[in-house]
Amino acid sequence: MALSSRQQNILRAIRDSMESVGYPPTVREICTATGTTSTSVVNYNLKRLEEKGYLLRDPETSRGIRLTEDNPPPDRLLLTIPLLGRIAAGAPLPIPDTDLALFAEESVSLTRDLLPDERDIFALEVRGTSMIDALINDGDIVIMRHQTVAENGDLVAVWLREERETTLKRFFHEGERIRLQPANPLMQPIYVDPDNAEVQGKVVLVIRQAEKSHRRVMDRERSGSPAPGR
Repeated sequence: MALSSRQQNILRAIRDSMESVGYPPTVREICTATGTTSTSVVNYNLKRLEEKGYLLRDPETSRGIRLTEDNPPPDRLLLTIPLLGRIAAGAPLPIPDTDLALFAEESVSLTRDLLPDERDIFALEVRGTSMIDALINDGDIVIMRHQTVAENGDLVAVWLREERETTLKRFFHEGERIRLQPANPLMQPIYVDPDNAEVQGKVVLVIRQAEKSHRRVMDRERSGSPAPGR
């Protein structure tokens, strides 16, 4: 299961306490160590970590936290994936004519059990709503495996050479044309010549960004601006 940065910090605080003083921290000590002001936030994340199998907890004891015996240090559990930019799930989105790796100033972290094979993996942030019926929303992160071929029905990132744009769609080769199919009944497919379409990668995992999406909706409501369409 993927860990948030706060959950990673909480695990690290617990392990640091065990190694330095020989016993687990209290919830308030975790707050101090992680820079969290709310004990309810720490309790919530401790519950999530318990559900994911990273620790055991005795609610009747102030220091009743125990890391599971098979729980290695958090850094060893995590796979860091470069976030190379944004991709359009809607109308194709132009990207700069440079090496995408130049945009890898950000990254996302996942537990290695989610991606046993980490070769040729990168991440993109989704813009648009054309793939909502595939459970991919505006602001979500898609984990891609770099490849240049696709089977019919694959969810892929496609570079449109003539338009100099990239888009996230389901791929269908229909003889003399490629159909890039959205997963939104309100949007039409994109048809292109096969020589104009270059597959750049296939989606292997989607990270939902529920909190970010909610915040954007609230921001739009405050500003009175319309929600994104394409």
